[in-house]
Amino acid sequence: MQTASTNICERLCNKSIRDISLLLNIPWPTVSGIITKWKKLGTTATQPHSDRPRKMTERGQHMLKHTVRRSRRLSAESIAKDFQTSCGIQSSTTTVHRELH
Repeated sequence: MQTASTNICERLCNKSIRDISLLLNIPWPTVSGIITKWKKLGTTATQPHSDRPRKMTERGQHMLKHTVRRSRRLSAESIAKDFQTSCGIQSSTTTVHRELH
């Protein structure tokens, strides 16, 4: 007894990308990408993406919270300046404001 994947594989072996595209009703760039991915990685599963790095490290966030606790009524601009002088970590007012939220 043949499985569906074996049957499909037998039908598609030795076919061109264009032929596979027409048989499966999938755009040919998609078929090409899947074949390339299979050849490179040996799988067609979605790979994990790298996340965008954070602007401020955990240590920086901890120090920012400490700075804010000392002076709660200051503006984000003055907190950013105080943070930069006391900790030596360069950050903009916008970053400080975003991290506080």
